[in-house]
Amino acid sequence: MYTLKIRRVRDSLGVILPKEALQKLRVRQIDNVFVTETPSNTQTACNPDFAKAMEAYRKVINIKTY
Repeated sequence: MYTLKIRRVRDSLGVILPKEALQKLRVRQIDNVFVTETPSNTQTACNPDFAKAMEAYRKVINIKTY
């Protein structure tokens, strides 16, 4: 587990990731990191297809059965 500091970045807030966390997440400065909240915890992912998969999931989950 890592302790992350939240800092002001202009009109927003940012998180500083330690070097060890960057290596484990396999992220670089230009990457996007996605945070997903689940009933049991919060997860992060760095995957180019993750956003597409989540969008498809949200479409399927919102389909109403009649």
